[in-house]
Amino acid sequence: MRHRDNGCVSEALSIPGWRHVYSGKVRDLYASEDAEDTRILVVASDRVSAFDFVLSPGIPDKGALLTRLSRWWFTQLSDVPNHLAEGELPASVADRAMLAQSLEMLPIECVVRGYITGSGWVEYQESGTVCGIPLPAGLQNGDRLPEPLFTPAYKAPMGEHDENITFEKTVELVGAERAAQLREASLAIYTRAAAIAEDKGLILADTKFEFGTDADGTLRLADEVLTSDSSRYWDAEAWANGTTPNERMASFDKQIVRDWLAANWDKQGEPPALPKDVVERTAARYLELIERLGA
Repeated sequence: MRHRDNGCVSEALSIPGWRHVYSGKVRDLYASEDAEDTRILVVASDRVSAFDFVLSPGIPDKGALLTRLSRWWFTQLSDVPNHLAEGELPASVADRAMLAQSLEMLPIECVVRGYITGSGWVEYQESGTVCGIPLPAGLQNGDRLPEPLFTPAYKAPMGEHDENITFEKTVELVGAERAAQLREASLAIYTRAAAIAEDKGLILADTKFEFGTDADGTLRLADEVLTSDSSRYWDAEAWANGTTPNERMASFDKQIVRDWLAANWDKQGEPPALPKDVVERTAARYLELIERLGA
């Protein structure tokens, strides 16, 4: 089975007992062929995306590495209700798949920022705010924020861009009680994860969480969690002692890919194929983070 995503055609696996139902940029979802089994099989691929395009080639072992990292974080946060379900994984995807409960996913990306950088830094330079939240004057790119910020985004329909929204808009979308629950849970999980990362000599600069509700209405942490694709990690020593933004904020993710594309593509038409060294260096950064965390 094949699917098309932003001009890239990818092959969905044939997995005995499971029916392919959806493919995102980097993950594929399967439903059980047993009508009484409501679990979902979430398979992480080696695909890599940037600037809303799926790129070629993929990053070798990326799916397995990020699944390993998600599983490790779910274990660290074992008291937080999550989407994981019991059962044996199909052997062909056991290293890069998770069995998950079928949830009603909430249309909110729960972004938490502990440091100012990226789009937040761009906005701050223009208006002194991040996602509309006023911040003290004089902050520099990469600085730690006075306290972590919950800056939600609306998960747009497939093919459209996600949109940063206010907390008030979140209330409109999911109700006041659920919005407060999302904010509280996101900030609490970020604070715990940042402390764990700090003990490993790492800074968790920002991250995003996704949540869904089960049949009983319980809020559950879902999707990938605290991976290199959903989070920005920096080396704490480099951040403290670096003299340039690139030195201070060298992240353990696909920033190498973004930087190469920004320098070699005008964002018109299909993106070019990634060079071998860019692919290899990106894979090495994914692996280095896992080794640093001890995941």
